[in-house]
Amino acid sequence: MRNILYLFALLLSMAACSPASTTAIVSEPDVAIIAYYAGDSTSFRQYPTTKLTHIIYSFLHLKGSALAFDKPQDRATVKALVALKAKNPGLKIMLSLGGWGGCETCSSVFSTEKGRTDFALSVKEILSATRTDGIDLDWEYPAIVGMPGHRFTPEDRHNFTLLIQALRKTLGQQYEISFAAGGFTEALQKSIEWAQVMPLVNRVNLMSYDLVNGYSTTTGHHTPLYSTPTQVESVDRGVRFLDSVGVAPGKIAIGAAFYARIFSEVPAANHGLNQACKFKTTANYKQFGDSLSARHGFVTYWDSLAQAPFAYSKSRKEFASFDDKRSVQLKTQYVLNKKLGGIMFWELTGDQPQNGLLDAISQVAHPTK
Repeated sequence: MRNILYLFALLLSMAACSPASTTAIVSEPDVAIIAYYAGDSTSFRQYPTTKLTHIIYSFLHLKGSALAFDKPQDRATVKALVALKAKNPGLKIMLSLGGWGGCETCSSVFSTEKGRTDFALSVKEILSATRTDGIDLDWEYPAIVGMPGHRFTPEDRHNFTLLIQALRKTLGQQYEISFAAGGFTEALQKSIEWAQVMPLVNRVNLMSYDLVNGYSTTTGHHTPLYSTPTQVESVDRGVRFLDSVGVAPGKIAIGAAFYARIFSEVPAANHGLNQACKFKTTANYKQFGDSLSARHGFVTYWDSLAQAPFAYSKSRKEFASFDDKRSVQLKTQYVLNKKLGGIMFWELTGDQPQNGLLDAISQVAHPTK
């Protein structure tokens, strides 16, 4: 009897010590593995989606001031994604607005209270209708130049805060809110009011890729884990910045790239690294066996400072920057060491269906699964 009374008292004391509920958004304790998905209603079936915590369907766009699907097939794809929850109940399916070149009117629409309110109401309506779990904002970028020709103003930065406030007020605590943030210094410093935004969202998806991009004239790592003397931008630099402005580590998901950026007209010095170049194309990870093969003259190298791979073809004078299994596992271990919220990647259909980068991430994040 005394043992029963002791157990009862212990349970009461544990309950008394539990933190009071709040309206603040806190991240899940488990490591999130988040896939952006831009495929159709069947392509995802060949991938190990049970290893994911989130799938973010990409992209929806603005129609006037409302969130809207571009075509009926997109809605059908989301319905098929939601059906995955029957076998994976913990999976979250989210909808993303924008993408590169997909937010042309965001600056003007979100500059007014009516535009923000109308958008928030449309988000709630579409999330309810599709039985999805939240909204991801991929506005590239508030307050700084993004797609050439797209409007941006200094006021975008605060208008983004007001937009997040309108979304949280309208959606309540039922739905998740996340956003994709540029992983380079200018975007981190100028696009977001971090102290005002982060308490209201579930996470920031740090786009720590394309740090060397289609506009670059010098080769480098497009998604390195660490900075080097010749390249400042990196995953770690972005995380350190967010830490310096008070962003909770558990609300940060770092980015990995399931694709390479390939540059041409690259001199052979230093195996093509940090050389003049012209951007040529991208190639998905599942194509590396051909696109970056020895048949085309490519030799793969490892930068121990950046903790990143790269490849160079002397015969073609081409340089490639990418993630591979080693680099994504190091990124995932970085997430665990820093107690970050998770790792996300662009984009699921770029992976090999079996024994790919998602499997490599999962092996580190959830070794017992």
